[in-house]
Amino acid sequence: MNHAKSTVAVCLLCSFLAVDAAAQSPFQGLEHLFTQPKSYPASFTARPPVIDGEVSDAAWATVAWSSSFVDIEGDKKPSPRFDTRIKMLWNDTCLFIAAELKEPHVWANLRKHDEVVFYDNDFEVFIDPDNNTHQYYEIEVNALNTIFDLFMPKPYRNGSGALIPYDTPGMKTAVKVHGTLNDPSDTDQGWTVEMRIPFRAISMGNGAQVPQPGAVWRINFSRVEWDTGIIGGKYVKKKDGKGRTLPENNWVWSPQGVVNMHYPERWGYLQFVKPGTEPQPFKFPHAELRKQYLWLVYYKQKAYFERAGKYAPTLTELGISGEPQVENQLNRIMMETAGRQFNATITEDGGETWSINDEGLIQTGRTSK
Repeated sequence: MNHAKSTVAVCLLCSFLAVDAAAQSPFQGLEHLFTQPKSYPASFTARPPVIDGEVSDAAWATVAWSSSFVDIEGDKKPSPRFDTRIKMLWNDTCLFIAAELKEPHVWANLRKHDEVVFYDNDFEVFIDPDNNTHQYYEIEVNALNTIFDLFMPKPYRNGSGALIPYDTPGMKTAVKVHGTLNDPSDTDQGWTVEMRIPFRAISMGNGAQVPQPGAVWRINFSRVEWDTGIIGGKYVKKKDGKGRTLPENNWVWSPQGVVNMHYPERWGYLQFVKPGTEPQPFKFPHAELRKQYLWLVYYKQKAYFERAGKYAPTLTELGISGEPQVENQLNRIMMETAGRQFNATITEDGGETWSINDEGLIQTGRTSK
């Protein structure tokens, strides 16, 4: 199934960065990491859907599907050949997710919990409730409803490993195959997924961190799709001329700009709509615009370290202005470096101070006066 090429993502550099037209943009060469992530308003439901994989409950009928998935690198690559889209709802205890994956040949082999499910075609969810790029969750499911769930203390790029023994407590998932599973002799429509994820299961500490109406989390969805052929009546992954399995296709809701889902700062925005109200157009938070400059420092420092074996001592050496304008408001960036570590802050009169360190941890501090 082919569908129209996705609309080009709005480039944040064009929409909010006030850069002297005569000067070279400090974001030059990194534009792929600064496209505006997508957003989804999750409505509150008083009657949660039954988790059976059908995606036919009345609750789902009241909310819109997301835009279709795109390649993980965005418009640099062709649109996916099969359509994928999601819906979300929430109540006082849980986040609900529905997904529809069009697929003419639905197959899956892995049946054991916490096997590496993306070796099959799969659907994946990534959730960062605190929007700090650390302590986030990943859940994968295949067409057999086999689950691979894990907790990430921090991204792999920052020296972390996955806590695979973590199992999402209280989660319920279901899959419905629209066709016949593992039967190459016919043509299927695809498969649908439903998930109920308790807030308690994705909370740090002893209590459930239930989002307040209007709260914004970071979330993204990925679909791994392998190129397969049919040999001897079975599905077989295709290989290149040297006998190596072709790399998987990575299709996502909000493009990452890089072939790596573990860039949480690139995930989309999930907004929890107030009960009894209609979703409103998402307004990109001012704080998120300011944090783009911290990510600019982070990416440039990592590139500098690769070249020099240490971090740059000054913003000037990174080609970054210490006083950027964000939505016509003056901000000030400060940076401290000590060999293999750095910390940068951005302040604005009357606004929160935000910081980033060499592990990509984003935090907020005091309010500037």
